Amino acid sequence: MRLRLRPVDTSFYDLFTKSAQHLVLGAELLAEMLSDSSDKPDVAKRMREAEHLADETTHEIVRKVNSTFVTPFDREDIYSLGSGLDDVMDMMDEAVDLILLYEVETLPAELSEQVTVIQRCAELTADAMPRLQSMKSLEDYWIEINRLENAGDKNHRRMLANLFSGEYRTIEVLKLKDVEESLEGAIDAFEKVANIVEQIAVKES
Repeated sequence: MRLRLRPVDTSFYDLFTKSAQHLVLGAELLAEMLSDSSDKPDVAKRMREAEHLADETTHEIVRKVNSTFVTPFDREDIYSLGSGLDDVMDMMDEAVDLILLYEVETLPAELSEQVTVIQRCAELTADAMPRLQSMKSLEDYWIEINRLENAGDKNHRRMLANLFSGEYRTIEVLKLKDVEESLEGAIDAFEKVANIVEQIAVKES
């Protein structure tokens, strides 16, 4: 039987949960940004505020690692997980910012499909973070995130095929491709987070 000399301190798990909850809000704002009736400058402003709060939580995780003698699991994994969660928020913020800056008006259906994938990934990630403390019931989480990432890849390919079909003007293709790549980047970042969680679970089992 493996002896576990880890502290009972729950603050790291609380911070990871808080970080993932920022992603749920970010995904909601991303979906709002794609709405035809949305006030895009206002949504972008709220997204910047949400991204700032997410950054603060990431900094809090780093400060906590640096000031804690015994951490609940490897420091490198804590840094990686905190950074991975922050990367997701950065990609969502980038997508919102590009839609505003590029003054994108026509948004293909595939973009909405990608945002739906992102929203589901955010919900699953927020649900999984509190379970890090027990390291139980996490396998379904990373399996489903992987499935969603594969679905996002298919949407991405369909989106590119649509963009290069001749239906869009060249300048629109360039703008939409940038936005789509940010969305794809967010989905990939969610999968990276899930992979980190899987690695942690394997080490701690």
